[in-house]
Amino acid sequence: MSHPVKTELITRPGPDPHTEIAQLRQRCPVHPIDFPAGSQAYLVVDHETAVRAFNDPRLSKDINNAPDWFRDQAVDNSAVLSSNMMGADPPEHTRLRKLVGRAFLPRPMERLRPRIQQITDDLIDAFPASGELDLLTAFAFPLPLMVICEFLGIRYQDRALFQRWGNVLSQDPGRETEAETRARRLANDEVDDYLTEVLAERRAEPRDDFIGDLVKLADAEDGYTDAELVSTIIFLIIAGHKTTANLIGNGTEALLRHPDQLALLRAEPGLVDSAVEEFLRYEGSVDRATVRFAAQDLSLAGVDIPRGSFVHLSVQAAGHDPAMFTDPERLDITRSPNRHMAFGHGAHFCAGAPLARLEGQVAFATLLRRLPELSLAVPVEELEWVADSSISRGLLSLPVRMADKRPR
Repeated sequence: MSHPVKTELITRPGPDPHTEIAQLRQRCPVHPIDFPAGSQAYLVVDHETAVRAFNDPRLSKDINNAPDWFRDQAVDNSAVLSSNMMGADPPEHTRLRKLVGRAFLPRPMERLRPRIQQITDDLIDAFPASGELDLLTAFAFPLPLMVICEFLGIRYQDRALFQRWGNVLSQDPGRETEAETRARRLANDEVDDYLTEVLAERRAEPRDDFIGDLVKLADAEDGYTDAELVSTIIFLIIAGHKTTANLIGNGTEALLRHPDQLALLRAEPGLVDSAVEEFLRYEGSVDRATVRFAAQDLSLAGVDIPRGSFVHLSVQAAGHDPAMFTDPERLDITRSPNRHMAFGHGAHFCAGAPLARLEGQVAFATLLRRLPELSLAVPVEELEWVADSSISRGLLSLPVRMADKRPR
């Protein structure tokens, strides 16, 4: 039977949300949840219903199908994020996704492997020869941020701005303080000014990078506004580094808690591809898909969802559904098949998935090859898990100890 779920399950999930989610799933796949506060909202916690919901055209990504108060608040405070493919339904979504679709195909991404390998080794070269460090600040966050900056063609020297904008703009508008609202509006204006200038520079001096290609496509087809280009670029900056950083952090933590799997991956480095998929399933960097809005009255798993409701699809819960995964609470880097939904499903499947997978494969393979003795520097109970944006879940820090560092 469906019953209300406390909001802390997704706002402050802690180290183990899976036990409570398993109990919820046994009762019903869909439960009401007061998130955003004061709204009519529902949380989906099983794999089958999540797949159906991802494919249900009555569940809209268009913010015009959200309640008026949420739409107005979101657009007023962060208009810069309101004009990309994540906030649109087909055919508008199809038109906007065209801006990024070809750039993130697996073959073009694979050409980035040597550069990703170089960045990975450069970061590890900067580690001490032995001792302790925070793997998040020294490695997991700078790696994907450097890669996405180079790929897009923006200055990595401005990374502090990108990180601040990402942290501010990715917060849930439904649970902001007045100070956070002011910070969001300021960040919105700063992003707009910064990226509008970048677009102008590309038009004046074309370059062979993603933004250069984006400008050429937009200008040639005369169907895209600069607001749509700016919104697409900042979305890629935010999505292109935070979730991949959490993949590296969460996956490393999972390995260090499971020495048998760590030893297996060290002994058989060819398993790195399937290991990355298992990290995404087991302790994924995304807790749930970006919110959907019920464009009309509907029913999910026998639960009535009124028009205008918020619907949250928990991909983390779907990844632990025993109806889909044998022994889902066990980390198994050889798991196959592994039909997790860490990158979403259907029309909104993450366009950047090939890049995230590639970065994860290079990162884990190189870390384990170059750091033969790696361990947690604090008891696992002291690690703090945070839901630091509207959908992500990761560690606040990951202190590790290494006894040796091999050359690149």
